[in-house]
Amino acid sequence: MTPTLARAGAGLLLALAGTSVSTQAWAQPKLGICAELATQFKHPSTRITSAQPVATGALSNAGAPIGAHCVVLGQMNERVSPVDGQSYAIGFEVRLPEAWNGRLFYQANGGTDGIVARADGGFVGGGPLRNALQKGFAVISTNGGHTAAQNPLFGLDPQARIDYGYAAPRAAAPMAKALVQAAYGQAPARSYIGGTSNGGRLAMVSASRHADLFDGFLAIAPALRMPASSVGGLLGAQLWHAIAPDKTKLESAFPPPARAVLARAILARCDALDGAADGIVEDQAGCRNAFDLARDVATCTPALTEECLTAAQKEVLVKVHAGPKNRAGQPIYTTYPYDPGVTSPIWADWKFVLSINPTRNPVSVGFIFSTPPQDKSMLQDTQRFALGFDIDTDAPKIFATNSTFTESAMSFMAPPDLPRFGALKARGGKMLVIHGTSDPIFSVDDTTAWYDELSRNQGGSTGDFVRLFRVPGMSHSRGGPSTDHFDAIDALVAWVENGVAPQRITAMARGPGHAGGVNAEVPANWSATRTRPLCPYPTLARYVGGDIERAESFACRP
Repeated sequence: MTPTLARAGAGLLLALAGTSVSTQAWAQPKLGICAELATQFKHPSTRITSAQPVATGALSNAGAPIGAHCVVLGQMNERVSPVDGQSYAIGFEVRLPEAWNGRLFYQANGGTDGIVARADGGFVGGGPLRNALQKGFAVISTNGGHTAAQNPLFGLDPQARIDYGYAAPRAAAPMAKALVQAAYGQAPARSYIGGTSNGGRLAMVSASRHADLFDGFLAIAPALRMPASSVGGLLGAQLWHAIAPDKTKLESAFPPPARAVLARAILARCDALDGAADGIVEDQAGCRNAFDLARDVATCTPALTEECLTAAQKEVLVKVHAGPKNRAGQPIYTTYPYDPGVTSPIWADWKFVLSINPTRNPVSVGFIFSTPPQDKSMLQDTQRFALGFDIDTDAPKIFATNSTFTESAMSFMAPPDLPRFGALKARGGKMLVIHGTSDPIFSVDDTTAWYDELSRNQGGSTGDFVRLFRVPGMSHSRGGPSTDHFDAIDALVAWVENGVAPQRITAMARGPGHAGGVNAEVPANWSATRTRPLCPYPTLARYVGGDIERAESFACRP
């Protein structure tokens, strides 16, 4: 470490000792030293490729300018695979704000990764108006150990699978902390990791594998058992394909008008279970008992063509919501709740359009999650692979290993200590998990079942270090007829740093005029700024009187 790089904050170290992270005046780097990081920062297996200052207002978020900062790009663990001959590296971007708040945020990205997304700590749909960078966090984003051009064939390299599954944070987080030390003259006082979808999964995996690296973990719409849910997506596509009038368009099996019929039937039985008929099904457990597809949705006949579903549609719905099973009746993945969010285009994208798209389930299952992986020729006809996938012979490959791929997909993708999270509890870390009840691919039932098991194993102390919040109507990561805008980052910081466990998180609908982007699925009869409390499971937001559009009219109760 050179004196030049350290001088920005070294003089404050003694003055700041013992001061709360939330109140102290943190060292502020001068952007003039930014370029020096490119040549003078050293860390094992790390190569900085550029370091440039970014002026205030050069970037913006939700219509507000992002403050001045330094953006650093680089590569870690560069190597050539002995298996597929491809060059791999953990590519990264770190943004260092001039108005630093003393914290680091590891931005866990979604999908099959491969892209170094802008390191601003933003979230899809459910994120706050001010992202982590605007809040003053130093932020790191990585590509998970491979490039977009290598998707999905990075799955042919066993180390690339592991980097994507869990290893990238173990390498990149210590490097980012060292870079923060170089820029500010002091290490971050607190470190956080968060993301949605695959990013939510990585946050939970890190809480299990890397509890020592972070103080707080934020998992939104976590892909908790992604290989199994992806297999379920293939099997669901087969069911819809079998009854689709147009075999090139799976949505023709269950088009928007039919989905609206189902949503209205669910609302008729379940909407008021929480005390308010407001277009939101809050009480999922109650709805499971109250709603019966066979009884509550009419079967179409030649004489009945409206407010009905065909016998074939109802039969597939029962199977899809029951979750995928093998021929012996053993579950491969979990159930899905009936929810009015079935009307969401996001629901349709996952259940129909993208279930057989080359960028989603077929290639993930075939190349990243199966041992051995598929031959590259599969890319020429992913639909054939999806529709020919066999539940008994192909699904077990997500649990398989061989001499080259010594870790199965269910090992490198899922948290290894799901029932207990012992390392997280022992370290004193905190984790928030937030999941939409209408997620069409990663079921909230899976997340809820995990939390129930965790609670049983922890003897009632789970809420001391992990809390689950469910978002009624929200589809995958965002959208649906829901209040999907909330700030979980501030809630997590308050819990980690001030010991204030979140009793509720206020969420807002993104109706017309919302600065963070409008959710077109907000019903017209809702207030554009409707608010609701997200309640820690197992409590529910129950109506206690007052304006039905305001969170204050609801209390979190069993």
